[in-house]
Amino acid sequence: MKNTIKKITFAFLALSIGLQACDKGFIDLNTDPVKTTEAYASQFMANGLLNAVSTNMNRNRSFTNELMQVTVSIGEGDGKVFRYDFRPSWSSYLWDQHYKQLMNFKDMYLKASEEVSFNRSYQGIALLCQSWLFSILTDTYGDVPYSQALLGRDSLILEPRFDEQRTIYNGMFQKFEEANALLKAGEAIDPTADPVFAGDVSKWRKLSNSMYLRLLLRIAHKEDGGADAIKKIKEILEDNTSEYPIMSSNSDVAVLRWTGKGAYVSPFMETRAQDFRATSLASFFIDHLRDWNDPRLNIPEYGTAGINRLGIATVSGNYVGVESGYAAGNAEDYTKMSYFYSYDQNAGVNSLQTEPLTGMIMNYAEVEFIKVEAIIKGWVSGSAETYYKSAVENNIKLWVPNLTQPVQDYLANADIQWDENKTLAQKMQLLHLQKYYALFMVDMQQWFEYRRTGYPILPKGAGLKNNGEMPSRMVYPVIVQSSNPTGYKEAIANQGADLINTKVWWQKP
Repeated sequence: MKNTIKKITFAFLALSIGLQACDKGFIDLNTDPVKTTEAYASQFMANGLLNAVSTNMNRNRSFTNELMQVTVSIGEGDGKVFRYDFRPSWSSYLWDQHYKQLMNFKDMYLKASEEVSFNRSYQGIALLCQSWLFSILTDTYGDVPYSQALLGRDSLILEPRFDEQRTIYNGMFQKFEEANALLKAGEAIDPTADPVFAGDVSKWRKLSNSMYLRLLLRIAHKEDGGADAIKKIKEILEDNTSEYPIMSSNSDVAVLRWTGKGAYVSPFMETRAQDFRATSLASFFIDHLRDWNDPRLNIPEYGTAGINRLGIATVSGNYVGVESGYAAGNAEDYTKMSYFYSYDQNAGVNSLQTEPLTGMIMNYAEVEFIKVEAIIKGWVSGSAETYYKSAVENNIKLWVPNLTQPVQDYLANADIQWDENKTLAQKMQLLHLQKYYALFMVDMQQWFEYRRTGYPILPKGAGLKNNGEMPSRMVYPVIVQSSNPTGYKEAIANQGADLINTKVWWQKP
């Protein structure tokens, strides 16, 4: 028996030694000597941008467009966004996707901060992108995890606190300041990793400061913080322009253009053709363009009504929209209305499903409209009319680059020219109606601006729910209530009930 045990023990030891001998050099043998195991900052950039823009586009199409009377998803039943009625489950998508990409941009910043791969441009772009996504999150939900967000992996903070929106805005402003300083150095980045500006760091700096302006404007009316915001707006636009370059032409617009090649296929192409064209256009959106004889609907080189840059179909040669918020039970009255064409390579029409401009992050026209508002409110000097014309013209030319009609003729014929004799309210309505079109396809900015200003004035359909009140926010995702109960309870104690009518900080006086 002892001999048997010895033999077994010896065999086991021999097998163990043999396995160790076999393992010798295994890791080296299976490691690619050419490929690196370390990620570079550039490798986070394209992936983060692509997924962030895709998320914004999907939420724009199904949520912002419906609330802001661009489209109407014809049908009965509950959960119709155009009636201010949407389920709590709508909240999860934007939250989940943007926090994922925020981790991408955090890692991008960390990699660009390491000694072996130090690059101030990647750091600046990462900070800009963080503020961009955090701004969408806080403007959608209100108080959200910010200072303790993204610390679960490294610090095991799995229940981050929800920061107050004012704190978040101050944090974003600091990031914009840091980004401006970092991008000023102009250190080169890999153009193949940059699907927005192909490596042009100066344009990233202009985008950062332009987005800074957007958010400063959002809180300029606040009693707590508004004065400082106005002072910074004046510094950027008037007192220190060389230190804060902003967009100065359509060549500076930030667009992730869908080429249809490789990863750069529009997320709209994931929607079936029949579903894409099933959504009708709202009367508010299409009627103005039709009545103005807008070049975006009637482009000379196409020569056929209904074949246009926006990819809008006509009804018997006419543009016909749907009353947004129509009363339940009348869906059958709106079965044949104008809609956005779906993609068909043989149809010879444009479609937003493949339109490169749908990947819009921010455009020059929005910057010009910010200047108009700053002037009419007395924060900076200048000609509001000049910037108004520039804003309208450049937004149209973004979609119709070879426009030949003088903008002054277009404005006069449409009776939407600037008039200094109008009241502030009338000027705000005029500029924000045009800004509404400039923000077409720009994530959720139409909704945010409407909540900030109350403009443009939208008609109220008889079938609106929520007492006809435009929702002020999305509720927090249901998963947050169970995964972070402490943070959730503190958030509603500070901000108010977790309801769609609870106003976020910047919506209050």
